[in-house]
Amino acid sequence: MGELVKVIAKALVDFPEQVTVNEVEGNSSIIVELKVAPEDMGKVIGKQGRIAKAIRTVVKAAATKDNKRVIVEII
Repeated sequence: MGELVKVIAKALVDFPEQVTVNEVEGNSSIIVELKVAPEDMGKVIGKQGRIAKAIRTVVKAAATKDNKRVIVEII
């Protein structure tokens, strides 16, 4: 899941080398922490959080086949 978030985020930002993704796995859920450059934060979140919501939706759809719950946090 982290690799999927990383690919999507790198396509959106101006500084793709500063995109870092950290995965924390629990027994039934995965927390994916996405960190981008401060200048790119608005591009990843989008107007009214629409892009962030879309990223979360895509990752959640990909995680359903593994029966895992995924939480994407943008730091």
